[in-house]
Amino acid sequence: MQRRTLLPLLAALSLPLLAQPSGAPPAAKPPAAARKPKLVLMIVVDQFRADYLWRFREQYNGGFARLMGHGAMFVDAHYEHFPTVTAIGHSTVLSGATPSISGIIGNDWYDRESGKSITSVVDGAQKLLGAPGAASSPHRLLVSTVGDELKSNGRGKPKVIGISIKDRSAILPAGRMADGAFWFDNKTGNFVSSTWYFPELPQWVAGFNTSRAVDQWLNKSWVSIENSKAEPFLSMGAEASEKYYAQMQRTPFGNDMLEMLAEKAIEAEQLGQRGDTDLLSVSFSSNDYVGHEVGPDHPKVRDIAIRTDRTLARLFAYLDQKVGMANVLVAFTADHGVSPTAETQQSRRMPGGRLSEPKMQETVEKALSARYGGMKWVVGRSGPTMYLNYDLMRQMKLDPKEVRAAAAEALRPFPHIARVYTSDDLLAMAPRDFVDRRVRSGYHQERGGDIFPVTEPYFTYGKDGASHGSPYKYDSHVPLILMGPGVKPGRYAAHAAVNDIAPTLSALLEVETPSGSVGRVLQEALLTR
Repeated sequence: MQRRTLLPLLAALSLPLLAQPSGAPPAAKPPAAARKPKLVLMIVVDQFRADYLWRFREQYNGGFARLMGHGAMFVDAHYEHFPTVTAIGHSTVLSGATPSISGIIGNDWYDRESGKSITSVVDGAQKLLGAPGAASSPHRLLVSTVGDELKSNGRGKPKVIGISIKDRSAILPAGRMADGAFWFDNKTGNFVSSTWYFPELPQWVAGFNTSRAVDQWLNKSWVSIENSKAEPFLSMGAEASEKYYAQMQRTPFGNDMLEMLAEKAIEAEQLGQRGDTDLLSVSFSSNDYVGHEVGPDHPKVRDIAIRTDRTLARLFAYLDQKVGMANVLVAFTADHGVSPTAETQQSRRMPGGRLSEPKMQETVEKALSARYGGMKWVVGRSGPTMYLNYDLMRQMKLDPKEVRAAAAEALRPFPHIARVYTSDDLLAMAPRDFVDRRVRSGYHQERGGDIFPVTEPYFTYGKDGASHGSPYKYDSHVPLILMGPGVKPGRYAAHAAVNDIAPTLSALLEVETPSGSVGRVLQEALLTR
C-alpha cells in the first residue's frame, strides 16, 4: 500500500527534472554547418622544403604570409614513400595513395611489356594539342583523386582543371576525369594538352598562346628582390626561341607565367562562380629547376621563394575579386624536398657526396656475368632502381630469386650505399623503421623493379647541382597548410602525411575518399560541424 502511494509522488517530483527550468538559458543550438567552398585550390610548389617557410619568413608578406597566418599549418608533414620525386609527389597530393597502390612509381620506369623506358604520363594512344610531339594523359594512374570523386558524386557539374609547366605535375593531381590539364611546351612556348580531355585545345588556351604573353620577359633580367643593384641572377635572351623558353622557366618568370594562366582558367571556365564546387590544381615548377641547379642554400633559392610569395599574393587577390577568398578552400604543399649539395655538405664537415648510377649498374652486371655468364643483366632502370633480364634467366634456367639476391649482394659493398633491397625483401619484410616502410610503400608489384639501393644520408646521384629522391627527412619534409571554409587556423605539431590532404578535403567536401588513399582526416584542424 505504501509502495503504491509513493510511485505517483516520485513520478510527479521527477517531471521538473526532465523539463527545462524556467529561469535557465535556452538549450545551446548545434553549431552551424561550415560553409561549402565554391572552389578548391590545390597549390604545389615543386621542391619547396618545409624549412623554407621559416628560413625566409621575415621576407614573406604575400601568399605564404597569408597561408601561415590564416591557415592550419602542419609543421611535421612528410611523404611516406621512396623515391621522393615529382611524379609520385603529384600523384599523392589529391589521391592520398602510395606508389604501391597508385602505380605511379617514378618519373619514369622500365615497362617490361614493351621493353622500353616510359614516363609516368606519356600516352601513345593520344595526340598532343597545341604543338607537335608526344601526348600525355593520366592513363597510368590506377586510383581516383579528389577531383574524380567530386565529379562522380552526382551533385551538380563541378569542373576540375590542372595546370603546370611539367606535364606530370598538371595531369596527376587533377586525375582521370579532369576537364582539362595544361602544361608548357619548350619548343613552341605554347601551353598544350592532349586528346584525352577534348578533341581541340580550348579557345581560351589557344588565345593565351596567340597573345604571346610568355614572350614578355625577352631582354629582361632576373635581379635580386632584396638588392636590385646586385649582378643579375640571369639575363634573358632577345629572341623568342627554345633556348629562351628553357631559360624563362628556370626563373621566377616561369611562375609568373603560370599564375597568368591560372587567372585565365578561372575567368574562362568560371571556376567557383557557377554554383558548383570546382577544383583547380596549380603546380609551380620553376622553384625545382632553380633548386636543382644551385641547391637549397643558394641566394637564388631564397629569391625565388620570396617571389613565389608575391606570385601567390596576386593569385589570391584575383580570387578575392572573382570568387572571394572566403569561398576558396586552399591546400598548399610541395612534391618533395631536396638535399644540400655535396660541396656545401663537405664545407660544413657534414656527410655528403656524389654517386654514379651507371657505375652501380656496371657493378651488378660484372658480378652476375662472373657468376652466371651472359652479358646484358640489367635491362632497365628507374633512377637507381634496376630491372633484371628475365629472358636471360629463363634461357639459362636460373631461379630469379637467387639472381636478385646475388645482384643485391654485389651492390651492398658499393661505397655509401646504406641498404639494398630486392623485390622479394619488400614483399616479405616486416619494416624495422621509416626507411623500410617508405621503400616498401614505393614498390608496386607489377611495375616495380628488382633491386632497390638506398644511399647513406646526403649522398646523391649526378655530377653537379642538387638532387632529391631519398627516404630521408630533408627529402620527405614538406609544407602542409589548409586554409578556408571548414578549416580551424593554427599551428599543429602532430605528425601528418601528405597522404592526409585527400581524405581531409574529401571530408570537407562530403565526397567519397579517393580509392587508394592511405591517409587520415586531419580532424584536429577542422571546424566542428
